[in-house]
Amino acid sequence: MEMTSLNISLPKALKAYVEAQVAGGTYSTPSEFLRDLIRQDRKRRLQENVESSLLEGLNSGPPVETNADFWEHKRSALRVRHKPARITR
Repeated sequence: MEMTSLNISLPKALKAYVEAQVAGGTYSTPSEFLRDLIRQDRKRRLQENVESSLLEGLNSGPPVETNADFWEHKRSALRVRHKPARITR
């Protein structure tokens, strides 16, 4: 993975906290600690999006039974809707 640098400014208390995390041995560098925080934040936000989508689906109306006939009907409707235009000469 290609790395690049980013300079950030922190209040003294936050800088001391980051340094304490590194000194505690969990992380080898401040960069590693910050990368881990960013990964955790991304994971949390993705989980929130999944939960939001699931709730939206649950609240979207009555359930619809999905079986082979349902999916065949959906595929047929999509084929008709996205049928390529014929070129006439």
